[in-house]
Amino acid sequence: MSGHVAAIFRHPVKGFTPEPLDRVRLAPGEGFPHDRRWAVENGPSGFDPKTPAFVPKQRFTVLAQIERVAAARTRLNPETGVLHATAPGAPEIAVRLSDAAGRDAFSAWLTGLLGDDAHGPLKVVEAPGEHRFTDHPLGQISIINLASVRDLGQKMGVDLDPLRFRANLYVEGWPAWVENSWTGKAMMAGWAAVQVFKPIVRCAAVNVDPTTARRDLDITRALFDAYGHMDCGVYVRVTSAGEVGLGDAVTAPAEAA
Repeated sequence: MSGHVAAIFRHPVKGFTPEPLDRVRLAPGEGFPHDRRWAVENGPSGFDPKTPAFVPKQRFTVLAQIERVAAARTRLNPETGVLHATAPGAPEIAVRLSDAAGRDAFSAWLTGLLGDDAHGPLKVVEAPGEHRFTDHPLGQISIINLASVRDLGQKMGVDLDPLRFRANLYVEGWPAWVENSWTGKAMMAGWAAVQVFKPIVRCAAVNVDPTTARRDLDITRALFDAYGHMDCGVYVRVTSAGEVGLGDAVTAPAEAA
């Protein structure tokens, strides 16, 4: 069984705008390039860049807690390291998040945008080396099966935007929900070999429309009501380096073919 890569996204700042890519190189022990390299503390998180460790997403400005985060539109220029940010009613800014002054400027901009929705004080933190601010400490790369999203949308009677699920790779061509049975299985994503780690348990973040920044659906409840679980998508870990591009094959485990 084989699908193909329909979309590739990175999320430079955890919780903020997904950015489309044409191609990406994946390698064992490395985070998804430029994905969740930064996060914004919503009050002190306890993260120490000298000894980086997993921090629960609830300690950051994320959609699960603050829907207005989706009102910000961010874009990273990887060549210059400059992050551009816009939002309705807010001035446009361009900052270099690798610089302390740039991180402080982005924190101040967000404080004005989020207002009382944030606990504060807000502070941008950077992940050193290959550390990433993922939702699971072992969730290196996330994959969404677009057929599963469509099946859920049909049961809900709505057209679901797959970007609600904030994945890295979106795959077309697999039967709906087949991926939930692949834990521990090996597969190929483009030219990279990966192993399925586990299904992704969804939280309230998916209930926020990424375009309108409104919490307009109860997708987590719909998942449980329709299927008896709250999973959508899988985490995979890279076992052999390779590139993945749009249109590349994503092969299912051999026994699932």
